[in-house]
Amino acid sequence: MKSIHLTPVSRLKNAQFWLLAIGAGLIAIHITLTCKANNPNLLSASFIFWAAVSSLVWEKRDTFKLESGMFSSFLGLSIIAIVLLKSASLKSLDGFLYLSPSICALGLALLASGFKGLKQYRGELLALFFLAAPKLLPSSLIDISPITAKFSAFILWYTGFEVARSGVNIYLPTGSIEVYMGCSGIELIFQMLGLALLFLLMFPLNYQQKILVPIVAATLAFIVNSVRVALMGILVAKRNEEAFKYWHEGDGSLIFSMIAVLLLGLFCWFLLGMNEPKNQKPKSSSR
Repeated sequence: MKSIHLTPVSRLKNAQFWLLAIGAGLIAIHITLTCKANNPNLLSASFIFWAAVSSLVWEKRDTFKLESGMFSSFLGLSIIAIVLLKSASLKSLDGFLYLSPSICALGLALLASGFKGLKQYRGELLALFFLAAPKLLPSSLIDISPITAKFSAFILWYTGFEVARSGVNIYLPTGSIEVYMGCSGIELIFQMLGLALLFLLMFPLNYQQKILVPIVAATLAFIVNSVRVALMGILVAKRNEEAFKYWHEGDGSLIFSMIAVLLLGLFCWFLLGMNEPKNQKPKSSSR
């Protein structure tokens, strides 16, 4: 029998194939579990983040140094195995689903390139971290409920409603709402910051634009969510419980998230248009 010797190119392609297969499997599991968790906001964000991160990694696949040591490979596989075991055993997956993308990406990066190669994936890892940030950071640090309540009350007052506010409570003549942390918009803000980072990684921008994009992303998320909170206040005042549930827990909340993403997309498209060189008319030759 003849022994088969793999060339370095063949080994590299083998490694890329297995990493691609593992990554695709992890993404499929996360998307499936998110669908079962009935979390439309996270589901839509996960589709966008996974698609953008996968596109970035695929574009840079030939530049990656796939040199992982024994310990880093073992650690990466262990992290992925723990995530899979947790996914199969947990009864409530809602909080875990926010954390698993960044954990899986870290394990896959360790498996591919080891500790020294992690810097190759720092942008993609940071972008996925923004999905998990609302669950990882202390609530006292990121609770913007009073600010959201204040701005939503201002929107209601400016549009002609008789409104009063006390802390996170907004009072209208026939009803009131309480803006707790889940409705403060912090989750949408972090998601939009992650999308802004992905945009910065995918397209060349100047220094001022790199600062402006995250600021605009966070501002749009805050304003759009505040409008949603103001709308829910109106619905409570009109005693329309069915419409309130739709905009609070149903697909209505997803619509506002899509509006924020669309507005950010339009702004980024405008920036890219500004960076395109203007077509110069050819000089006519005089005879």
